[in-house]
Amino acid sequence: MIASCGRQADPAALAGRFVATDGGARWSFTGALTFGNAAAVLKDADALAPPASGVVDCSGVQHVDSAAVTVLLALKRRAADAGIELSFVNAPGPLRALADVYAVDDLLGMS
Repeated sequence: MIASCGRQADPAALAGRFVATDGGARWSFTGALTFGNAAAVLKDADALAPPASGVVDCSGVQHVDSAAVTVLLALKRRAADAGIELSFVNAPGPLRALADVYAVDDLLGMS
């Protein structure tokens, strides 16, 4: 089941991706983060240096399922290996709810 984050489903937005902003200090995510695209999103994120500030803005997340939590945990682990502590800010309700269900909201630094 895919949880909508209160926005219309735009097929182009469903692609989902992280982009570096503020000169690489932060990342932002736009689109969907689901089983259907999780592997591709994670692979694309591997091409980015971890955000220097450790902040990932999730306000652009439009649809999620439990794969989103897996991707965020993988990114958190990758950043920790590089000595950076990631936090995921502006997470929409459905993403926060999934993180809470899996009891990883604090681990993800979700706000």
